[in-house]
Amino acid sequence: MSATQSNEFRVIVLGSGTSHGVPMIACDCPVCTSEDPRDRRTRTSIVVDYGDHTLLVDTAPELRLQCIAQGVRRVDAVLFTHHHADHVTGLDDLRRFNWLLQAPVPCYGRADTLEVIRRMFLYAFEEDAEYPSHKPDLLLVPIEDAALDLYGRRITPIPLMHGPLPVLGYRFGNVAYCTDCNVIPPASAELLADLDVLILDALRRRPHPTHFNLEQAIEVAGRIGARRTVFTHIAHELGHAATNAELPENMELAYDGQVIVGRT
Repeated sequence: MSATQSNEFRVIVLGSGTSHGVPMIACDCPVCTSEDPRDRRTRTSIVVDYGDHTLLVDTAPELRLQCIAQGVRRVDAVLFTHHHADHVTGLDDLRRFNWLLQAPVPCYGRADTLEVIRRMFLYAFEEDAEYPSHKPDLLLVPIEDAALDLYGRRITPIPLMHGPLPVLGYRFGNVAYCTDCNVIPPASAELLADLDVLILDALRRRPHPTHFNLEQAIEVAGRIGARRTVFTHIAHELGHAATNAELPENMELAYDGQVIVGRT
């Protein structure tokens, strides 16, 4: 993996699916049985590849398989959006990147997010000389709303609401990633000005209490005004080709393995 130029980076969509994944277990709907590979969606995650460093956003349950499929060979740091299971339960696979880089992996997120992760994966953070296997070596780094400087790149956290739960999106140069949300506060919308690419939650057609549905996502994307919007965290109600055919010209559904080029 390498960025194409020094001021460019690549966002690779590792997973574009909702918490069940697509196909869902024991579902024979047209999308779950589709032969279009873009309708096969693992749980939502991205990597941001700067060439010399790679950032991972969330550790989805299929993290190992996602990294193999997309050729991810290093993860220098993880940015967590929130603590829900479909965004964190691949965390143990980070131990492979400890081995490859011979270093701990720093994990950034809201303090409440990191505290839940610590409880969920207690074995990884306890000192236990008798633990019988290799475990991930992680540094939990709480962040708030201030921009981060990671490896010489500016990363801006974007406060969002996922129903009643405060979560984070992230802006990387001219690309922003806002999954798992149904409210973008006015101050956060200002942080999304002048984007080339917005990657935004759009779960399904029907309303949902904690996610934008497709109609809401289109409306919000229109207000934000990114030059291109890519919808993610997609359920099995939205077939890739059929949905794209009805979307505005500058909007589309994400798919696993999609590569988006950004600029710092």
